[in-house]
Amino acid sequence: MVNMVELLSPAGNFTSLAAALKNGADSVYIGIHGFNMRAHTTNFSLTELEKAVNMAHNHESKLYLCTNTMMKNQDLDGLEKILPLVVESGADALIVSDLGALELIRDYHLEAHYSVQGNVSNTRTLHTLKKLGVKRVILSRELSLEEIKEISSKSPLEIEVFIHGAQCMALSGRCFLSSYLYQKNANCGECLQPCRKVWKMECEDGSKLILENQENMTHFLSPRDMCMIEYIPELMESGVSAFKIEGRARSADYVGEVTRVYQEAINTYHSGWSFKSEWLDDLKNVFNRGFDQGFYFQKPLQDSPSNQSPYIKKDVGEVVNYFSQVKAAEVRLWADLKVGDHLIIQGPTTGSIKQKVESMQMEGSSITKAVKGDNAGLKVDEKVRPGDLVYKKVKR
Repeated sequence: MVNMVELLSPAGNFTSLAAALKNGADSVYIGIHGFNMRAHTTNFSLTELEKAVNMAHNHESKLYLCTNTMMKNQDLDGLEKILPLVVESGADALIVSDLGALELIRDYHLEAHYSVQGNVSNTRTLHTLKKLGVKRVILSRELSLEEIKEISSKSPLEIEVFIHGAQCMALSGRCFLSSYLYQKNANCGECLQPCRKVWKMECEDGSKLILENQENMTHFLSPRDMCMIEYIPELMESGVSAFKIEGRARSADYVGEVTRVYQEAINTYHSGWSFKSEWLDDLKNVFNRGFDQGFYFQKPLQDSPSNQSPYIKKDVGEVVNYFSQVKAAEVRLWADLKVGDHLIIQGPTTGSIKQKVESMQMEGSSITKAVKGDNAGLKVDEKVRPGDLVYKKVKR
């Protein structure tokens, strides 16, 4: 019998958190300033942590806190100071990669999940981590599906694996390229992603390594994104407990759409599996660097440039009012808008919703187009709120 699997989504701010929860995330992982692997995202403050936990619990979902950076003595001292507040907030678990941090978390009787940064790749390590108080392990991304199955079948702990999102050119994220080039430590969450740039390799004897002839430059350090949507049955039957989506640095529409697609696929597996091609289309329509399956079936061989989505988001306005009785929003525009445009509306409570412009009004009259500076009324299918930002999807 296949166990129910947990779908774990990322959130870098309240808008992404709302998007994840409204689209079916069973759990969400977030970071707080100074202790996680995404130092350049918005992140959450300690004072916001309890609110984030309550949002998750109100949706009957769990919230996990990332504390998985490389830690020096002063970092552990800082972590110890905030742990009473973490306990008070009601966070469901902490994700950790440092053994000293793990001991602290255990002392405060908090649930510990061992991070992918620990590069766990064998069953013996799982037994050792169990003795240290760990409940769940996020396995190394460099394992094949068969290796994951073998580990899961003998594991004394819950197993979590990544199923979608960015991949790193270094072993489970242990990269020093950003440190070498910019003195920004990737292992402390400061990575500036130089691997995503276009590079060429040249030896001191003048010989060159050109993997793709594009003006003698290529993205050979930049892997494609992982995408396992076509292989949900294989993953469901692998024995793992949780599927993880990467993307705390990505936008709320990415978080919402990817969560929705994978939750729908998981539900379809339980009711009778049939792959839907529109799932892959929907994933391609949000930010991505092209897709492959990582190390699940073979070594990933293809590199990728930046965003491969056929659409970009154009910031076109802001919600200034919402009229619940008629399901309409008043939007202040700073770019032109017309009937037929496809919108994304995002906010800390609203999350991220998609909306086609079916009709517009100004001063009680129907219009087909509004211009910069106008306040236009739009029919919307879901409740939106003043301050929500409005984006228009534009073909590249």
